[in-house]
Amino acid sequence: MQFMSKEFEMIAKTFQGLETVLAEELTTLGANDVQIGRRMVSFSGDKEMMYKANFCLRTAIRILKPIKSFTAKTADEVYKEVQSIQWEDYLDADKTFAVDAVVFSEEFRHSKFVSYKVKDAIADYFVEKTGKRPSVRINKPDVLLNIHIAHHTCTLSLDSSGESLHRRGYRQEAVEAPLNEVLAAGMILMTGWRGECDLIDPMCGSGTIPVEAALIARNIAPGVFRKEFAFEKWVDFDQTLFDKIYNDDSNEREFEHKIFGYDNNPKANEIAIHNVKAAGVSKDVILKIQPIQQFEQPSQPTIMVTNPPYGERISSNDLLGLYKVIGERLKHAFVGNAAWVLSYREECFDQIGLKPSEKIELFNGALECQFRKYEIFDGKYKDHKSEEGGEEGAEKREFKPRREDGDRKEGFKPRREGGFKPREEGTRAPRREGEFRPRREGDDRKEGFKPRREGGFKPREEGTRAPRREGEFRPRREGDDRKEGFKPRREGGFKSREEGTRAPRREGEFRPRREGDDRKEGFKPRREGGFKPREEGERAPRREGAFRPRREETAEGATKESRFGERISFDYKDKDTMRAEARSARKRFFTKDKPE
Repeated sequence: MQFMSKEFEMIAKTFQGLETVLAEELTTLGANDVQIGRRMVSFSGDKEMMYKANFCLRTAIRILKPIKSFTAKTADEVYKEVQSIQWEDYLDADKTFAVDAVVFSEEFRHSKFVSYKVKDAIADYFVEKTGKRPSVRINKPDVLLNIHIAHHTCTLSLDSSGESLHRRGYRQEAVEAPLNEVLAAGMILMTGWRGECDLIDPMCGSGTIPVEAALIARNIAPGVFRKEFAFEKWVDFDQTLFDKIYNDDSNEREFEHKIFGYDNNPKANEIAIHNVKAAGVSKDVILKIQPIQQFEQPSQPTIMVTNPPYGERISSNDLLGLYKVIGERLKHAFVGNAAWVLSYREECFDQIGLKPSEKIELFNGALECQFRKYEIFDGKYKDHKSEEGGEEGAEKREFKPRREDGDRKEGFKPRREGGFKPREEGTRAPRREGEFRPRREGDDRKEGFKPRREGGFKPREEGTRAPRREGEFRPRREGDDRKEGFKPRREGGFKSREEGTRAPRREGEFRPRREGDDRKEGFKPRREGGFKPREEGERAPRREGAFRPRREETAEGATKESRFGERISFDYKDKDTMRAEARSARKRFFTKDKPE
């Protein structure tokens, strides 16, 4: 058939950050024309290569087979291009299909709308040809199609995988937000570990990293647990060829070391045990309930790969405390080994307190994470790097004097012949950065140089004004020194203050109250002659904001006129009598004018 020629193009989709690892897997598998893209790797091969890619790749999400590429600016153009395909080669009216759309375009803003247009085009094609239309099924269709639109470029592909390849088939249960199997396998492959030593995950959760590590160590294909691939329902599926690939275990190998998975959650440990058994790697993986605080130094060389919590489900203080414990345990109980930690919070990495030797950007779902490597060594970091580099490394760190003559690089040109030109007496030395450079005079001036005045600044003569400098006090001009049109405020400057007259008020200066002839027209003093002097025993007028003391009674036996117009005698020795008299006075006051 047309799409199953000897060699055809395919696309392997993956997570961002795993493209290089996926390309290495495809090259090892024997794929041709391997090209790395964004979240994908394109390659070419035959039908057997397509089956192997689905069955063997650990870091691929799905394998697509493009059947047509075209350019479209409108939905109608997409409809026409899809309807022009000979769909009998891929589908018949008795089978079900579904369309998955991925759109990055200003013209096509809704992926669902694109999916509906493709479905309509395929259904109308079969109605015109056979009078019967195939059914659409979202879950487990017979044929799954994928359309990818980037601006105006459209690619319609057959999805040979069906359900995402990260669903291996061994996972029985999972904890909340488990690590994706494809990401876990990619992290392990990035470390370069292939089973040469022990591996440990001190926070393994449902056991995804330990299981994927065991499959890598034994080189067991991840597709061996999967029940079905989408290509098994295609019209040209070759059962014999796929059985040959499925039953080939010639590349599997023995694993002489151990994989350890610890967690402090008993429920997570129970789930991990079930998943390890389902994957058939129980003899390679040792699971244990143990918190990170009890982590101890391994007896054998070990590599650590772990995915601690990110703080989505625990408080910030507990989270930072956890990463602080991780750093403390690595420093004191993982000496001589390498640890790889995946997280996305910078403050979490800061709590570890170690300098990473590698940082790799990865995406865990929608979270932009970093996968960091920490080399835990005994002693100083410089000594460790010196031992690692050997004599060659030490030679590189040796002090290298400035190159001269034959030691100069090719094309090296000194600033002047023989280096800097020595300074001769009376000549200007070359100006250095930050050095003071005196003003040029005489022949040393540049071409077109014009001094401010002849001979520099004009010297100040006695009695004349010096040029005003920025920020310098400039006295007021007088006499002939005034500018043209200069008008003093008063004749001869400020009018001198005569005895008994008011000086001009300055801003912020206290101005005494005017009296006599100096008053403004219409001026009216509050009282004749100003404030009325306070007589003895009389209350002074209250000023605004001034404190008014409470009036005090006079000596014992004295009387004051009450508000009721009567004179009441207050005896402070008998307060009850005082209050009774006051009540009586109030009663008489309020009832004396009351009409009968």
